[in-house]
Amino acid sequence: MKLAVRFLFVAALLFTTQAFAELRVDITQGRVEPMPLAVVEFTGETEQAALIGRQIAQVVSADLERSGLFRPIDPKAFIQKELSMTTLPRFGDWRILNAQALVQGHAVPTGNGELSIQFRLWDVSAEVQMVGLAYNTVEDNWRRVAHIIADTIYQRITGETGYFDTRVVYVAESGPANRRVKRLAIMDQDGAKHRFLTDGSDLVLTPRFSPTLQEITYLSYYKNTPRVYLFNIDTGRQSILGDFPGMTFAPRFSFDGTKVVMSMARDGNSDIYTMDIASRQTRRITNHSSIDTSPSFSPDGTQIAFNSDRGGAQQIYVMDSNGKNVRRISFGKGRYATPVWSPRGDLIAFTKMTGGKFYIGVMRTDGSGERLLADGYLVESPTWAPNGRVLMFYRETLRGEKKTTKLYSVDLTGYNEREVITPLEGSDPAWSPLIP
Repeated sequence: MKLAVRFLFVAALLFTTQAFAELRVDITQGRVEPMPLAVVEFTGETEQAALIGRQIAQVVSADLERSGLFRPIDPKAFIQKELSMTTLPRFGDWRILNAQALVQGHAVPTGNGELSIQFRLWDVSAEVQMVGLAYNTVEDNWRRVAHIIADTIYQRITGETGYFDTRVVYVAESGPANRRVKRLAIMDQDGAKHRFLTDGSDLVLTPRFSPTLQEITYLSYYKNTPRVYLFNIDTGRQSILGDFPGMTFAPRFSFDGTKVVMSMARDGNSDIYTMDIASRQTRRITNHSSIDTSPSFSPDGTQIAFNSDRGGAQQIYVMDSNGKNVRRISFGKGRYATPVWSPRGDLIAFTKMTGGKFYIGVMRTDGSGERLLADGYLVESPTWAPNGRVLMFYRETLRGEKKTTKLYSVDLTGYNEREVITPLEGSDPAWSPLIP
C-alpha cells in the first residue's frame, strides 16, 4: 500500500449519502461569493481525542477558507454548540446563521495510539447528509486526515478534485545578496510541517515535483558543474540524474513520470532535450539557432510548451513531443517565459514582462483567452496545484535597496491571492500531486 508507514487509512460510509443533493459551488464562472458553512468542533471519546478533534476542525476550516470558495462562520455565533453523530442536527438553528453546509466530527481511540476519525457533511437547506466517512490513523497523522476531510468536502460541493492533501517544495533563501544561502525545503501546502532537505552548503535551484510520485528533481552545483538530483521525499533516498554542463534549470517531468524534458546549451546554442529516466538516454528535439528553453509536457505527453526568441522576442511556442509542428501561441505585448502546462490540460501558465512589470498569467493551449492573475516588481515560477485550479509563485518586492522574496498562491479568478507563510524567504515553489 503506497502510504506513509505511520498512516493507516480506512474509509467507510457511516450513513446513506444523498446522491442528488443540490448544494454546489460552480467554480468555473469567475469570481464566486464564498459559501457560508459551519465547521463544528469535533468531539472525542477521551481528552486527548477531543484535543485532536478540535485541531482537525481548525485545519479543515482554514483549508476551506483559504480556497476562497467558503466562508467559515465564527463558532462564537453557533446556537447549537454540540452535535451527536447519532442524531440529526437542529437544522433551523443553522439556517438562522445562513449556514449552507455543516461539518461535524468525532474522534474515537482504537488502541495502540490510533484513532477512528468520523465526519459528516450536511446540506443545511435540504436537511440531508452529503458525505459520511471514517478514517483510521495514528494520532500523529491527524493533520493529514484534516486535509483529506477538507479535500472530500471541497470535491463534494464543487465537483472538482481537492488539493489540500499536498506538499510544496521550494528554495528557502537567507543571508545578504552577495552571499545568499539557498536550501531546499518542504512543507504542507498550508505551510505546516516545514523542514529543510539540504543544509545550504551547495546552491540549489528550481525543484520540480513528479506528477506521479513523491519525488523531485532539483539542480545543484557540484564543483561549479550543474548536477541534477532525484530525491524521494518519503524515503529520503537521493540519486544523481546526470551532470549537465549547459543546463540552467532543472528538468520537468512528463505527467506519467517516465521522462523529463530540459533545455541545455551545447556549442553555444540552447535547445530542448528529453531524457528517459529508466535508461538515462537523452534525445535532442529542437535544433534552432535561437534560444529554446523552459519546456513543459502536456498531460497526455503528446506536446511540449516552451519559450523561444526565434521570432525576434521571447514568446511561447507549442510543438509535438518529437519536436515537429512548432507553432507560436503568444501574441500579446511584451515578453513571455516559463510556460507550465496545467494538470487538466486546458491551460498554460506563464510569466509575462511588459510595461516595466512582471505578471503571472494563464492562456488556453492555442494562446487564446489570456488572463493576468498577479503582478509585481518581479513575479516568477508558476506551479499548478494538482487540480489545475490554483497556482503558486514567488514575488520579489523592492523597498529602497532591500529586496524580499515570498511565496504566494492565487486561484484562476485572480481575486483570491494569499501569501504562503514560510520561516525564511522563499522562491521557486513546486506543488506535489495528492499524497498517495
